[in-house]
Amino acid sequence: MRDKVIEIINGIHPGIVLDNAGKLFDDGMIDSFDIISIISEANIAFGISIRSEDVFPENFNSLDAIVALIERTVLAAKKV
Repeated sequence: MRDKVIEIINGIHPGIVLDNAGKLFDDGMIDSFDIISIISEANIAFGISIRSEDVFPENFNSLDAIVALIERTVLAAKKV
C-alpha cells in the first residue's frame, strides 16, 4: 500500500522525496488541489471512498499520515 501511495504522490509531484520530506501541506510541498488529486487517485487505486470529513491537512501532511488514512478507509469499507 505504501509503495502505491508513493507512486500516486510522485505522479502528482515527481520531485518530492517523501522519506525526507517535512510536512507536505504545511511546508507547501502539496496544496489543496494536490490533496484532491491524491484522494481521487487513492479512491481508484484502492477501491475506496475517502469521506469528506476525513479531508483536512493533518491527514495529508506526511506519507505516514496519508497511508494511515487510506488504511483506515480500507478497513472501514471492509466492515460495511
